[in-house]
Amino acid sequence: MSVKIRLTRLGAKKSPVYRIVVANSRNARDGAYIEKIGTYNPLAAKDDPNRIVLNTERAQYWVGVGAQPTDRVARFLAAAGIIAKVDRSNPSKGKPKAKAQERMKEAAAAAAAAEAAAAEA
Repeated sequence: MSVKIRLTRLGAKKSPVYRIVVANSRNARDGAYIEKIGTYNPLAAKDDPNRIVLNTERAQYWVGVGAQPTDRVARFLAAAGIIAKVDRSNPSKGKPKAKAQERMKEAAAAAAAAEAAAAEA
């Protein structure tokens, strides 16, 4: 059994509120969970103390016994000082896809041919 610390969605359409829960990774996103350890309201102001409410003692316990936080929850835990901040680096994310790279090569070849023709003239 793999235990995750993750978000479950609450709230009405277009006004989400999330619970920070500890759950079996095989359960559905909004399904059964082991324990609720906090809440997250993304619509609250960034400086609002009720934006992220987290029971740090329980979060430390679950991280200590091996629960894996999701990316978003890992940010919350890092901000609370429970885990070290994880710097993610994906250098290939900004690269163009295969078709765009082919078009760029064709454009470069056409530009080179135009320069060669201009040099001859």
